[in-house]
Amino acid sequence: MSLAANALSGHRKWQPTWRDAAPRDGYDIVIIGGGGHGLATAYYLAKVHGITRVAVVEKGWIGGGNVGRNTTIIRSNYGLPGNEPFYEWSMKLWEGLEQELNYNAMISQRGVLNLFHSDGQRDTFARRGNAMRLHGVDAGLLDKDAVRRMAPFLNYDQARFPVMGGLYQARGGTARHDAVAWGYARGASELGVDIIQNCEVTGFVRDAAGAVTSVDTSRGRIGAGKVGMAVAGNSSRVAALADLRLPIESHVLQAFVSEGLKPVIPGVITFGAGHFYISQSDKGGLVFGGDIDGYNSYASRGNLPVVEDVCEGGMAIMPMIGRARLLRGWGGIMDMSMDGSPIIDRSPVAGLYFNGGWCYGGFKATPASGWCFAHLLATDGRHDTATAFRFDRFRTGHLIDEKGQGAQPNLH
Repeated sequence: MSLAANALSGHRKWQPTWRDAAPRDGYDIVIIGGGGHGLATAYYLAKVHGITRVAVVEKGWIGGGNVGRNTTIIRSNYGLPGNEPFYEWSMKLWEGLEQELNYNAMISQRGVLNLFHSDGQRDTFARRGNAMRLHGVDAGLLDKDAVRRMAPFLNYDQARFPVMGGLYQARGGTARHDAVAWGYARGASELGVDIIQNCEVTGFVRDAAGAVTSVDTSRGRIGAGKVGMAVAGNSSRVAALADLRLPIESHVLQAFVSEGLKPVIPGVITFGAGHFYISQSDKGGLVFGGDIDGYNSYASRGNLPVVEDVCEGGMAIMPMIGRARLLRGWGGIMDMSMDGSPIIDRSPVAGLYFNGGWCYGGFKATPASGWCFAHLLATDGRHDTATAFRFDRFRTGHLIDEKGQGAQPNLH
């Protein structure tokens, strides 16, 4: 009845999902960034660690950044020991998230299929699948006939990119990106966290020893016992306010959605001969994307060569996509690290903690990222599944060069 009443009222009677708080003078922890990672961190700080004097400051509105600008894929099909336990922990959190938050995040575990097109690529995927199985993660290596039964519309006969099979994770799938942000925001707010929108951080206040003690914002100065950064593609700009240079670059990643169609794509499919991936939303639109734009940018827009490249990838693997009309495209700002893997660690600046460098893995990592960042902020220790995501790995040579992540920038 309440649903019908709100709908018939012209949607004027809906109650706010979370408190739109005003900033207080100080908090135990201030989290910069009101995206999925920042909100998840605040929620787990309150729920798991009992720390509720927490503020999440967001320069825009909740759901307006990268958390609402992605292709919604969730998976844990990684091959390296520094990554696989973390992303599998994230997958397990995804599987219980709607019950945990009592919020419909539209999690759909329809499976993720990574196609391979050569003997060498098959062997690489077999190794990745075996690594997944060794970590207790579901993985299956499918032959051509099994893939054809699952996705008969693919182009199996082309000479250049023959579909020979695929690596399949049945537990992978998609989730509704903005609903994830809203669910975490409501959960954190109900536990006492202040969510402060339209509050841009403009500087850091540091004591004589150089430790961060407060943040200056567009809504005044806010004291903080600790400050956590989770600002996605704006990491370098915010870190520069604390004289901190990060081992990352920011690039635009474009994505697209077609007009609504009847169900055709069974799950998530990736093209192994080019960086193209596609799924179908609950509204019927084909959601797809490809490589990052090859230049540094802080603008949420891309350029036509990448649009052309993505469309070429789609046409190569499934020519029927050429009959679908494009509805819209968008761009998200990606933190691209040197090795394609993230950082969750204390920064060299005392009192300042960093969560970023997610490259292509940001959305799928949301629950585990928040869990592990909350653990770091609460205990000053790294969570067991995130011990490899250190700043100093670039100096010591302990890189996590996960080729399954996708393209990486050329850093000098």
